[in-house]
Amino acid sequence: MHTRSVRVDAFRRADGTWDLEAELVDVKPHDTPLHSGVRPAGEPVHLMRLRVTIDEACEVIDAVAVSDAVPYRGVCERVVPDYRRLIGLNLLRGFRSGVRERLGGIAGCTHMTELAQVLPTAAVQAMAGDEWRRHEQIERAGGRPPRPFMIDRCHAWRSDGPVVERYLPTWFQAGDEPASDPDSRVSTEERP
Repeated sequence: MHTRSVRVDAFRRADGTWDLEAELVDVKPHDTPLHSGVRPAGEPVHLMRLRVTIDEACEVIDAVAVSDAVPYRGVCERVVPDYRRLIGLNLLRGFRSGVRERLGGIAGCTHMTELAQVLPTAAVQAMAGDEWRRHEQIERAGGRPPRPFMIDRCHAWRSDGPVVERYLPTWFQAGDEPASDPDSRVSTEERP
């Protein structure tokens, strides 16, 4: 009855910044009556794009929004320029709450604001290779790299869990309680 597609493409720019281009498309397989008229089957009800440019610290330094298909032409697009308010937010520190504060409710478009919410994890995935290479360079030079960004940001990468214990033992911190699956713990001999 309905298909929503969300896609994010990440591009590293020559100047060291990154572009994250996000797109949201809503399509229905049947004619859809709207107050503004009938949207034919297969024609997008929503087709929206949001591009943010971020620096290496994930600070938003530019933002551009576009609404190519909306239910209420001439009204929905009026809020598009307001998405420049994303500039100055950091994708890794309070981004989602910052988006809600700046563009939540009638200050923004529900769909565009929802699209913005996927950007932090997309940025982490895009930049992960660079992060690992930086850590390896520091270790090869005899230094101690900073704490990896993903530790304690999800269940698998908890600092007292088996993934950190096995793959990043330097950052492992044994907790007071055993892991939920004691058989998943990796002994010192099994570490790579």
